[in-house]
Amino acid sequence: MPLELAAACVFAVVGLPLAALFGVGLPALLGRPLSEPRTAKLVQWSFLLGLAAALVAIFGYVRSGAEDISVSWGTLFEIPGYSFDLAFYVDGLSLTMLTLSIAITGLIGRFSVTYLHREPGFTRFFVLLLVFSLAMRILVMAGSLDFLFFGWELVGLSSTLLIAFFHERKETVRRALAAYVTYRSCDLGLLFGAAWLAHSAGDSSFAKMFGPGRWPFTLAGVDAGPATAVALLLFVAACGKSAQFPVSGWLPRAMEGPTPSSALFYGALSVHAGVYLMLRVAPLLDAAPFARAVIGAIGALTAIHATFAGRTQTDAKNSLAYATITQVGVIFVEISLGLYTIALFHMVGHVVLRTLQFLRAPNAIEDARVRRNLAKGSMTTGDHLEILFPMPVRAPLYAWSLERFHLDTLLSRFVLDPTLTLSRKLGRFENALEKLIRGRIE
Repeated sequence: MPLELAAACVFAVVGLPLAALFGVGLPALLGRPLSEPRTAKLVQWSFLLGLAAALVAIFGYVRSGAEDISVSWGTLFEIPGYSFDLAFYVDGLSLTMLTLSIAITGLIGRFSVTYLHREPGFTRFFVLLLVFSLAMRILVMAGSLDFLFFGWELVGLSSTLLIAFFHERKETVRRALAAYVTYRSCDLGLLFGAAWLAHSAGDSSFAKMFGPGRWPFTLAGVDAGPATAVALLLFVAACGKSAQFPVSGWLPRAMEGPTPSSALFYGALSVHAGVYLMLRVAPLLDAAPFARAVIGAIGALTAIHATFAGRTQTDAKNSLAYATITQVGVIFVEISLGLYTIALFHMVGHVVLRTLQFLRAPNAIEDARVRRNLAKGSMTTGDHLEILFPMPVRAPLYAWSLERFHLDTLLSRFVLDPTLTLSRKLGRFENALEKLIRGRIE
């Protein structure tokens, strides 16, 4: 692909949601928000043109013989031994995720126009949707772990704000805080991993970090020791974003936002960001067999835990949430086995399926009633666990599953509550310090 074409496509893909964000957000800040039809048209056109740019990039990439390209927008800042470059990496993996994210976000945006009609937070929802879309595009096309971290954090921020969309409810805000604290705690893994990798490899850019060849058949220019440590740190961040054991409890409780945002974040894109991160650094995993074993074990444990917990849920969205966690755990197992291409196809199929299921969740109960009536009440599903486990084993398993194996309680007691307590104390200290400084100035 010619560098000029790649640069133009990257500019369009990143610039369109940014322009739409200013077009929708600025009038709202000035107290004169756009009407619903104008907001919808502006957002939809930004997604349509962005999708067209992504498809042009794919066409150029395939026609050029699948040649990877790095597009740089310059250096944001530089110090001796380190520079933060605004670089985008165009290859098969990034183009696949880019096209998928734009298509799914655009679809959900169109669905939300009707779903949120006359909702007081209509404009706010689409502002956050555009922020998320921009963040995902940066995340999947970032040319370095440093730049990827920027998109990663924006995804977490927009996710938290959409969980708290109905912020009038106290419980909704608490659950949004739980998700945010989990994100931020686990994101330390990505921060430290990126710093360690930059120190070990001398550069955190993907083009220089990995050797020649197409993904995933490149080689990491890092020794086994640092590769293992960095891979495990990055997996900690992936566990937080993808709701893996033992921090999976926040995702089912994050269904407080509108159904379209649940479909977008916890059925489709955000929950798979951790999968993408592991696929992006797949060559690093090849040099770290111990890290791959840990990833496989955590993925399998997550799938088992989510399967049992999901069978005890009493509403459609929570059942889908645990089904999503189960499949993401299986995808991590595939990654641990080195089946990167299979994991990519599994992820794409799972994103499409869960998006459809979440958007149809309000009708799921009625569909089940219709099927049961057609089967004259004799329809049974999901008996495989009943066959595998006798009643003396099933009973305590289901009892623990009802409590989600107490993971939510442990997470709240040892992570969420201490963090919130520390935040309140720091807030009071800041207020006291501010009063002291003001008193001396006056």
